[in-house]
Amino acid sequence: MYSDDDLDAASAAGILTPETATAFRDFVAGRQTAHEADEESVRLVTSFNDIFVTIAAILLLSALGWLAGKAAPVLGGASVAVAAWTFAEYFTRKRRMALPSLALLLAFVWGVFSAGLSVVGVDDFARGGYGVAAAAAIAALAAWAHWRRFMVPITIAAGAVTGAGALLALGLALVPALRDYFLPLIFAAGLALFALALLWDAGDLARKTRRSDVAFWLHLAAAPMIVHPVFSLLGAGGATIAGAVGAVAIYAVLALVALAVDRRALLVSALAYVLYAATTLFEAAGSSTAAFALTALVIGSVLLSLSAFWHHARRLVLAPLPAALRQRLPNA
Repeated sequence: MYSDDDLDAASAAGILTPETATAFRDFVAGRQTAHEADEESVRLVTSFNDIFVTIAAILLLSALGWLAGKAAPVLGGASVAVAAWTFAEYFTRKRRMALPSLALLLAFVWGVFSAGLSVVGVDDFARGGYGVAAAAAIAALAAWAHWRRFMVPITIAAGAVTGAGALLALGLALVPALRDYFLPLIFAAGLALFALALLWDAGDLARKTRRSDVAFWLHLAAAPMIVHPVFSLLGAGGATIAGAVGAVAIYAVLALVALAVDRRALLVSALAYVLYAATTLFEAAGSSTAAFALTALVIGSVLLSLSAFWHHARRLVLAPLPAALRQRLPNA
């Protein structure tokens, strides 16, 4: 509401002293900085042209991949990868368009993975495991090359996911018995990505640089890999009363973790599971006809309240933590 000119004019008129004007300006700047760190801003669209270019790129790349794939499967993925990189030279490197850059990066990584998979083939499980591992490893290396050239924030997450997929596929190919531990392996990969996201976050606690954007996408990739295995052990959200109670309890723990690290991805990823679990509890309480409506009402109210009082809730969660740990987390 007050510009720098207003403060300077008030100071010149003797209404405020120069020291008071400077202190007020610093106070407002500090509040804005603190709130910006908590808002988890995502740079996606700067104008409608971003959406327009993204739609055009998706249409063109889809058509190009399909037509080239009719000639030879490997050409489908390769043509998409080459075209996506070429378009990125203009729309990402020169125009700095966020949403088209994201779409082109994903198309590039998928094109490299698809082309690699077409070369190695997946005739049987063992060979398929090695083939998927090789294709995913190549895609991860391609993502790293893309990062070095364009530095699109989502690239690190895409490379980490494909790298984790390569290790998982290789492990399943070498030790088929690991198929019985597929969900725990996914959970371990999710924790690894979560740790990587925290590492990127630690380098920018004020959430002002590209490191924060990179961390956001890593958190978004890690969240479902952590949440799905945990809730699957409860019967996809709690088919029984005990499972439903456990699901709600786990969601509460995830909320505490989300508040501590100041990231909302865990809450969003687990939302479908906790809705199912809470619906089960309402049905067990005798409200079968309105169970989902009551669930939506309660969960929606809780999430809106949490959003409104996010800063205060973070202070309560951070207060009992050790000082050494609080220093590695965004200030509340």
